Amino acid sequence: MSPKTDPLVAVLLGGPSAEREVSLSSGRECAKALRQAGYAVTEIDAGPDLAAQLRAAGPDVVFNALHGRWGEDGCVQGLLEWMGLPYTHSGVLASALAMDKQRSKMVFSEAGLPVVDSCIVAASEVRKCHVLDPPYVVKPNNEGSSVGVYLVQEAADAPPQLGAEMPEMVMVERFAPGRELTTTVMGDRALTVTDILTDGWYDYDAKYKPGGSRHVVPAAVPETIRNACLDYALRAHVALGCRGVSRTDFRWDEARGLSGLILLETNTQPGMTPTSLAPEQAAHCGIGFADLCAWMVEDASCNR
Repeated sequence: MSPKTDPLVAVLLGGPSAEREVSLSSGRECAKALRQAGYAVTEIDAGPDLAAQLRAAGPDVVFNALHGRWGEDGCVQGLLEWMGLPYTHSGVLASALAMDKQRSKMVFSEAGLPVVDSCIVAASEVRKCHVLDPPYVVKPNNEGSSVGVYLVQEAADAPPQLGAEMPEMVMVERFAPGRELTTTVMGDRALTVTDILTDGWYDYDAKYKPGGSRHVVPAAVPETIRNACLDYALRAHVALGCRGVSRTDFRWDEARGLSGLILLETNTQPGMTPTSLAPEQAAHCGIGFADLCAWMVEDASCNR
């Protein structure tokens, strides 16, 4: 479709997940950009009556700016498929796979991509004893944006005292040291590599609070590492069956060279403010934020 036909785009934002505030920010920025690009836009704060909200709005296409569970894990995608509404980003299966960290790592391993060892364990067991030798990371298996992540340091004597908000079963993953790198895939093209600089652990606050992190685009890394990030990100995108825009995160231990590059996870709904990682990379490649959002609308479909 083309903006000249005045299609109505419904931007889904907010929702009930732990990443609601991030989604509200992403959605509002995307809605603003789409209006600038010439689209008619309605914003929908996704609630339990989302199907009724969509029927009342009658959009031609849905821009999914939701983050976290329900919006990023195949649930909303299934609803949109059921309703026959073209939508952005990945489809049901790819969204569900990418959101399930352990299963997506199995897919990555089958595709020959480097990942670290991990296991799914009862949170009650993690609180009792070290499931892995420190250092290791404990996180929910199906949340994003570093929600509920515990880093157990090498010198830790006691196991982590996980908060009550943690699910019954959690992922325990061997800690991968090194620099935080990330690569965005747009359609069939890996864009560039960003180096994410923080003063400490790259947790939720480092990602979203002002001054929490600094982005170097493009990353000052050897060409072998740059090319590997681009290759791995595109292969991860394809292996999961992603569509539209995705972003794959890495850790790189410089001392180990290429063997120190580890794929952490692929995000099918990366942050979408103009200063978020994926739009920053698009801008570096000459694609403005409004053009990026418009491309995503043009790419929207069912049966993704």
